[in-house]
Amino acid sequence: MPYSKAHKSRSKDRILKSASELFARYGFDKVSIGQIMKLARMTHGAFYGHFESKQALFKAYLADAFQRNRRERLAKEPFSIKHLTALVTDYLNLGALKDRAEPGPESVLFNEIGSDKPEIRQLYDQAYERMKTMLERRITALSRLKKLPFKPEPSTVTDKSRSILASMVGAVAIAKSISGEEEQQRILDAAQKQILTILGLKGDPARL
Repeated sequence: MPYSKAHKSRSKDRILKSASELFARYGFDKVSIGQIMKLARMTHGAFYGHFESKQALFKAYLADAFQRNRRERLAKEPFSIKHLTALVTDYLNLGALKDRAEPGPESVLFNEIGSDKPEIRQLYDQAYERMKTMLERRITALSRLKKLPFKPEPSTVTDKSRSILASMVGAVAIAKSISGEEEQQRILDAAQKQILTILGLKGDPARL
């Protein structure tokens, strides 16, 4: 007796949820189809009834993560310095990235740096562009509201968005690669100060 559409949909969602958790924490190369299916409590063979390859699943994971990611939705809502600094603070929080029930798409930027797989590099490029665009929108809006000390010139906004992403991703990548928690925090704190400098802001982010 064939499975119903509802059953197939639930099974696919289970696979996608398991993949999202593993990909976000360990990256594409370190996760196997077997691990994904074990976490989903399904047989290995059931995978191919829903996805043709691990690459196809990874692409679906990214699409799903961007669609439901709260931070991206906030980019379309009223802007504030608090929202922007909260975004940066959360990205620089290793605990939040590790323990978050539904990891966001930023995780791909931390895990897939330097991948030699063309299809993964392409997906990485897409993730990067989406995040850069999100930052550009926020920075432009805040600048127009006179909450940032510079004019919203497109080239200026884009350069600042690039610099912020480089600071965030670089800091988290380095912090995740070392074991000392005290030094990890110093790296993240230094990155946050650098990001505030890029934005022309001073003081405690929590008070901005």
